[in-house]
Amino acid sequence: MEEPDITIKLTRDEATALSDWLERLQMSDLSGTVDDPAAWAPIHRIAGQLDKLLPSLFFPDDDERLEEARRRLRPVDDDSLPD
Repeated sequence: MEEPDITIKLTRDEATALSDWLERLQMSDLSGTVDDPAAWAPIHRIAGQLDKLLPSLFFPDDDERLEEARRRLRPVDDDSLPD
C-alpha cells in the first residue's frame, strides 16, 4: 500500500532562508554532516521544489531579499527593544 505524501507549509521568508541553507549545505564541506546517503534524496527534492517556487532566488537583489527574510525570522531579543 502506498503511503500518502506529506505536505509542509512554510512562509516565503522561511522558504527563502531554508533554500539558502540547503544550497550552502549541498555546495560545501557541510555535506559531510549528512552521513546517510538516503537523506540526500529528500534534501535534493526539497531544494528543487524551493527553486521552482522561489523565482526571486535568481533575481539580482537576491542577497538583499535573503537578508531581509533572515532579519524577519530572527527572534527578537527583549534587551534590544526600546524602553
